[in-house]
Amino acid sequence: MKIHHYVTLFVVLVLPTAVSSAQRATSPGTAQATLKAVSAAKAFLAALDERQRAKVSMELNSKTRSNWSNLPTGATFQNGATERNGLQLGNMTPIQQQAALTLVAACLSPAGYQKVMNIVNGDETLERTSAPSRPPTNRVRFGRAEYYVAILGVPSETQPWMIQFGGHHLAINVTLAGRENALTPSHTRSQPTMYSLNGQTIRPLGKENDKAFGLINALSPAQQKQAILDYEVKDVVLGPGHDGEVIQPEGARASGFSPAQRAMLLELVKEWVGILNDDAARSKMADIEANIAETYFAWSGPTTNGSRAYFRIQGPTVMIEYAPVGPGTDHIHTFYRDPTNDYGSKFIKP
Repeated sequence: MKIHHYVTLFVVLVLPTAVSSAQRATSPGTAQATLKAVSAAKAFLAALDERQRAKVSMELNSKTRSNWSNLPTGATFQNGATERNGLQLGNMTPIQQQAALTLVAACLSPAGYQKVMNIVNGDETLERTSAPSRPPTNRVRFGRAEYYVAILGVPSETQPWMIQFGGHHLAINVTLAGRENALTPSHTRSQPTMYSLNGQTIRPLGKENDKAFGLINALSPAQQKQAILDYEVKDVVLGPGHDGEVIQPEGARASGFSPAQRAMLLELVKEWVGILNDDAARSKMADIEANIAETYFAWSGPTTNGSRAYFRIQGPTVMIEYAPVGPGTDHIHTFYRDPTNDYGSKFIKP
C-alpha cells in the first residue's frame, strides 16, 4: 500500500474581507452557525472559573490541533501525549457540563449531536460493565466523565478557531472561520455496537453499517469483483497519527455506478459529513457529489450484513474508513478525513 504525504484539516468557518469563488458558494446559513458557536463558546467560558478557563482555552497551532486519539484516558496516544486538550466533563458542575454540550451541539446537526451522544452513552455502558473486573493498577478509564472539551484560538465571527470534543472512541474537531466549516479529521466509533438506554435499543453506527452492506449488495457481480480487495484489512489505515498521508485509491470507481448506486454511496457518505451543522454539511456533500466520478468504494470481508467487514470510501475531497477491531463485530472504528482540507487548511494559511 503506497503512502504519500499531504496536509490534513479540521472543521473550519471563515469570513474574510476578500472572498474566493468557493467561499461565495458557501451557504449564508453557515455564517449563522459560526455566530451560534461563538455565542455558545462565550457562555461556556463564562460558566467556568479562572483555573478551568485556563485549561479549556489553548492556542490554535499544528501541535494542539493534532492532539486527538481513539484511545481512552490513561493510555499513551499515537502522538505521544498522555492527556487530551481541554477540561474533562467529570471536572465540571452539571451546569458547566450543560454549557459544554450546548457548545458541541451548536456546531453540529441535530442528528449529528445525537450520534455523538449515543457514542458517549455507549462508552458509559462500557465503563459500567468493565469497571468491576478492572485491576486497581489499570489506569485506563472509560465513560462520560472522561470526555474533554477544548477551545483552540479565540472564539470569533471572522478569525479561525477550533472546538475539540473527544474521549475514548470519539474525536470531534470543528474548525470555524467565518462562513467556512470543516469537520475533518474526525473519529466515531461503536463499542458496544448495540446497547439499551431508557428502554430503547441504540446502535450508534447502525446506519453506517446497514447502508454499507446495502451498497455492496446493490453492486453487480462484476462491480463487486472490483470493489472487494484481494487482501484482508484488519484496521484503519489513516487513523490518528497519520496526518498528511494518503493511500492509493482501490476498489470500484463510482464512474461506473448507476444513478441509484451513486445515490446509495452519497447517502452512506452523509452519515459522516452530516454530523456537521446542516448548512456546512450540505455544502460539503455538494463538493463530494461534484467529484463522485473520481470516488472509489473498497471492501474487505464477507458481504452478508452482520459479518465482519472493512470498507473505505476515497475521493478527491473525502476519505472514510470503517473497520471492526479484534474478533467479531462489537468494536468498530471509523475515521473521516479530507485530504484537501483537514484542520481547515484551505482557510487557515501559515
